[in-house]
Amino acid sequence: MPTVLDQRHRQMRRALKWSAGLFAGYLFVTLQVLTNGFIVDIDKSFDNLHHPRFHGISYFMIRRLDDLGLRSVSGISLLLVALYISRRFKTWRPINLGLLSFISLNAVVGVFKYALGRTKPRVGFDILHAGGMSYPSGHASNAIFIWGVTAYLIYRYAHVNRFRGRLASAGVGALALTVCTVSLIRNTHWFSDLFGGLLLGAALLVLIIAIDRFFPSDSQLH
Repeated sequence: MPTVLDQRHRQMRRALKWSAGLFAGYLFVTLQVLTNGFIVDIDKSFDNLHHPRFHGISYFMIRRLDDLGLRSVSGISLLLVALYISRRFKTWRPINLGLLSFISLNAVVGVFKYALGRTKPRVGFDILHAGGMSYPSGHASNAIFIWGVTAYLIYRYAHVNRFRGRLASAGVGALALTVCTVSLIRNTHWFSDLFGGLLLGAALLVLIIAIDRFFPSDSQLH
């Protein structure tokens, strides 16, 4: 009969496969950007659309939605959740996972941003290695990864059933898509920046889950 440890290792292997697949997708998008592939044509199509200017309360609201992708907002939320869970269950694991997530995201996204140096659409032209910081989108990566880790910690340590866990996952996905939609409307990122950022953030999220499932913890409820 399979043990709990066997089940965790199966979950880890499945998560690693998903992470590898998502990262392969990210590399494909990156290759498209580097070679001026078909996805760049999609970038231009979105760039040529009318981008409304917001004022007053509408500007305030859309900026707050955009702020959901900020590292400061998502990072502080993750820290507060990790601190509460660590205190509640007397374990450092949530804090360690939170710190690992935050550091790995900034390191990986930062390397690609500096390496590609892509200009933002508001500049008026799409050039690589020009000192830009557009690709991949940090907002998109933050939204799917950091908020995903936050939801994952709550699910693993709280009395949350599988249905509510899936509902939380859908909520994270909706939040990430909202951030991306706002960026497209405000023309702050190319489409491929956002798509690549989502894939990279998702790959890192699943990798963190794989790491967590590999090392057992008696404090977790699932």
